[in-house]
Amino acid sequence: MSNLQISLAIAGGAILAAVVAYNTWTSRKNEPRKPEPEPDSQHPGTDLTDPLARREPGLDAALVDPLEPAQAGDAPVGLGVPLPVPERKPGLDSLIDVIAPMTLEGVVSGDAALAASPHTRRAGSKPFAIEGLNESTQHWETPVPGQRYGAFQAGVQLANRTGALNEIEFSEFVMKAQAFADAVNALPEFPDMLHEVARGRELDQFASDHDAQLTFSLRARQAAWSPGYVQQNAARLGFVPGVIPGRMVLPSTVAGLPPMLGLTYDAQAAMADDPEQSALRDISLHLDVPQVPRSEQPFRQLRQVAQALAEAMDGVVTDQNGNLIPDQAMDAIGVDLEQLYDALDSRDLAAGSPQARRLFS
Repeated sequence: MSNLQISLAIAGGAILAAVVAYNTWTSRKNEPRKPEPEPDSQHPGTDLTDPLARREPGLDAALVDPLEPAQAGDAPVGLGVPLPVPERKPGLDSLIDVIAPMTLEGVVSGDAALAASPHTRRAGSKPFAIEGLNESTQHWETPVPGQRYGAFQAGVQLANRTGALNEIEFSEFVMKAQAFADAVNALPEFPDMLHEVARGRELDQFASDHDAQLTFSLRARQAAWSPGYVQQNAARLGFVPGVIPGRMVLPSTVAGLPPMLGLTYDAQAAMADDPEQSALRDISLHLDVPQVPRSEQPFRQLRQVAQALAEAMDGVVTDQNGNLIPDQAMDAIGVDLEQLYDALDSRDLAAGSPQARRLFS
């Protein structure tokens, strides 16, 4: 073999090695970022990326009697936030419900009331409920076995996010309430349908004008993220895995209330055979404004969480159309939200209250 052939062979080998090295470097550069190992001493006994370690509380924990909230700091809520716990569901409220009182000739047991109650708790798309006046406590409650009741009332919600109560739903409410009344020998008193339907439309119009659900997107600047990488960084800010794949939540600082913020990403990536090979280029942060008390300062938390994740994950905060959101725009949103809170307060529908959470659901 001549010197020229040897030189060409060496040069070809060098070029091939360079191509292989470049492809390997490019492949590693473009592969999604994976979570970093966490020292055991930093979080003893808890794996923040383990979906079974902490989870979003069940949806039944939404309607409760609030406890005193913890003080909100300058940083996003941390891992010490107590998880909400289910408590007693609040009763019917004439502010947002049609209520039909029922008089009894005697007392009725809770077992009999439950047996007579309709199987479904809805009239059309509106929540329907039966409550009894407990003979012992003199409090209205959902009938309980072993208790005795001296009166009942039936109720149906005037409006929710599906719209206002209509005539068909009101008629279904009357039929269900009448059937229960007949079963327990009660005499119901129903309000005027046209008046209640009109009340529902007015309440629905107010709710439509004062509803707000904010969504920010966090987009990767360069390298994509794996689901585990997203979970790890979100967990460091207090998020816990949600009840559905691709969802995490930031629990409220008030025991029993719904989560303060939500974080979502591609559910298919979360359910992949090897999620760490899935590439995420964007995630979403959500705030359902009427569901969270103003005292929690949820919008400030949303801004801080978005900025913290953007810095930690090399991302940018945008709207749903991919446009960057400047600080001036964030400030303007904050001012608008304060006006919305004031309007809800003036209607006795303060954000985060049981009535607001039911109306805006």
